[in-house]
Amino acid sequence: MATFIVAQRADHQVPYATGCRALGVSQPWFYKWRHGDASAQHARREKLKVEIGRLFAKHRGTYGSPRITADLCDEGWRVSQNTVADIMAELGLAARRKRRRKNTTRQGRGRWRAPDLIGRHFAADQVNRKWYGDGTEVLTDEGKLYLDSVLDMGSRRIVGFALGEHHDADLAQAALQMAVAVRGGKAAVTQVIMHTDQGSEFTASTFRAACTRVGVTQSMGRVGSALDNAVIESWHSTLEFELRALEHFATKAAARVRVPAWIEEYNHDRRHSALGMISPIAYELAHQEPAA
Repeated sequence: MATFIVAQRADHQVPYATGCRALGVSQPWFYKWRHGDASAQHARREKLKVEIGRLFAKHRGTYGSPRITADLCDEGWRVSQNTVADIMAELGLAARRKRRRKNTTRQGRGRWRAPDLIGRHFAADQVNRKWYGDGTEVLTDEGKLYLDSVLDMGSRRIVGFALGEHHDADLAQAALQMAVAVRGGKAAVTQVIMHTDQGSEFTASTFRAACTRVGVTQSMGRVGSALDNAVIESWHSTLEFELRALEHFATKAAARVRVPAWIEEYNHDRRHSALGMISPIAYELAHQEPAA
């Protein structure tokens, strides 16, 4: 509308005041647009645009308006999520969408399997109650590595993981052992339910024996149902989306360095809407029981 008024003045010598009256717009508004709005509100919005762009780049395009709003509030800004969403739309910034992972678990005939003790009741109001385990691939120019992860639902923290050349029971056991060590040993995990799919690495006798030794109770979802193990499936989708899809690993050595570093960043910095927009470790620190 303002550009039309300017064009009418340039092409047909129609005064700005006449154009404003004809279109029913305010002359002060038009002159602010023409000369630039020097108000404090305009200056604040322009600064906010810069900060939103910086945070979007910092998180490599993976944060939407809720998490960027939380970042801004932590930095002292008083701003609503709607305002941030409007500015992101104005700047053409949109968080990349995650792709759903394809479930490849196949049921083995005659294979031992644990009962489903979760039944899609995924939530846990304490740590060391429900752990979720799964594996995924990490691609490099030198070939594949495999990552097994253990997530504590009480805080969404990755408490254990292992990278290796083979996706087998030994790798799953290494991730479990790390989780037990991180949580303080066998005495701290006796109430843990370890929920996985029915992959051969979790049904293997060596993994079953490892769970028994530390007092962890196994649970398994149904074959072919990603929803039965949706918690860890979702986490691996996040890893694939934010790390694998955005970084290229020329060597396996590079992946062995970067993947653990990213998991540490996730545990310490990743904001979760379910945790009040704080990170898993920040949540644990805020809810830890005082020492006796």
